[in-house]
Amino acid sequence: MKIRTKIHLFSTLLMFVILILTNTGVYFLFEKMAYDTEREQLQSQVKELTASFSKMTAQNDPAVIIRAHLPDNGAISVAGQRLGSGEATTLLKDYTPTITNDSYTVEKVNGTSVLSVSSPVIWNNGDVVQLDMMQLLVNVDRNLMALKLVLAGVTLLAMLPVVFSSIGLSRIVINPIEKLIATMSQSRKSGTYEKIQMSVDRKDEMAQMALTFNEMMEQLEQNYKQQEQFVSNASHELKTPLTVIESYARLLTRRGFDNRDVAEEAVGAILSESVRMKSMIEQLLQLAKNDELATFQFEETDLFDQIEKTVKPMRQAYARQFDFEGIKDSIVTTDSERFRQLLYIFLDNARKYSDDLVKITLQDEGDSYAIAITDYGNGIPQEALPHVFNRFYRVEEDRNRKTGGTGLGLAIAKQLADGLGAGLKMESISGMGTTVRITIPKRLDSH
Repeated sequence: MKIRTKIHLFSTLLMFVILILTNTGVYFLFEKMAYDTEREQLQSQVKELTASFSKMTAQNDPAVIIRAHLPDNGAISVAGQRLGSGEATTLLKDYTPTITNDSYTVEKVNGTSVLSVSSPVIWNNGDVVQLDMMQLLVNVDRNLMALKLVLAGVTLLAMLPVVFSSIGLSRIVINPIEKLIATMSQSRKSGTYEKIQMSVDRKDEMAQMALTFNEMMEQLEQNYKQQEQFVSNASHELKTPLTVIESYARLLTRRGFDNRDVAEEAVGAILSESVRMKSMIEQLLQLAKNDELATFQFEETDLFDQIEKTVKPMRQAYARQFDFEGIKDSIVTTDSERFRQLLYIFLDNARKYSDDLVKITLQDEGDSYAIAITDYGNGIPQEALPHVFNRFYRVEEDRNRKTGGTGLGLAIAKQLADGLGAGLKMESISGMGTTVRITIPKRLDSH
């Protein structure tokens, strides 16, 4: 069963049940009130008749007193003997009320309601006998039947707008879902990322669902384009060293065995490109690992010590001047290994693209610590700064080839920073140098 049909049936049946229960309650309430009114009137007549009997003497004729108090469409019996009856003689001729604990009862006689009230009286001979006064409730039955017809008509009339409103409600709920299904089907068939067209004025859950779907499609499209661009860039980057290796291998095949200089040049080029390609593949694997929601081991650590541990071996390995100034006991909650990996990427870049001093500072900024890494190289053009963290982006192709860069280091750094909850900002002036600022929150919940 479709959801549209379920909504239609459920809302219609629910309202129908509510109307039936309400009308049933109204009917029985009216019936009780009508019976109570008739009972009170008949009991009043019984009291008057009982009072008359109490004043009766032996000379009085009981039949005269009974006829004076005989109700319309009713009858009176004393001690089981019918002593008076009106127009209801035929219907009540053989009727004997069955009154148990209560002093009254309402029963059906040939489809007509009969109200009977019982009371003890003192008869003219001094005996205490039972007085039964009965009355046909013809008008009450007529009114109750009219009420049934009215309530039934009201129920049917009320169900008409309920049916139409349930149809409208099902359309309101189902139409966006059908649009979603159609859009998803169209996207699957066409291989595109279609979006749901919706009114900007709608603020309900259906609009939120459509908005979420559109955002998801945008994200999928963006991820697909990034993946496509990544594959294209990776293919291009791997093609270049492979082409160099192939050309030198052919050169080595043609002339290398006869010319030692050519052989040395070819082997050196092949080795250089192989090392570069290996480095690129390792970085590609690192990016893939980071994309898989790598687990970070957060613990309290001292940034000053971690920076010193990273800078010291670089001073020795490259015989370069790395100046570090900062405050000690700078305790944060972070992953020390990932932090040192992040720091190494920026320090290595500063070393590669400058020949002078590399300066590192560590400052306290309240809820976080700020680390600044400054080199005094050629710098980066302003128009390139927004793109430096993109995969395979290179400011200068020839500069990266000379330094062995692959265009992946800063992309890895961005992923590491996101995992650590750190902020990255790069400032540069062409010809003067570059400064990278890393902001590390002191606590995990402060960013």
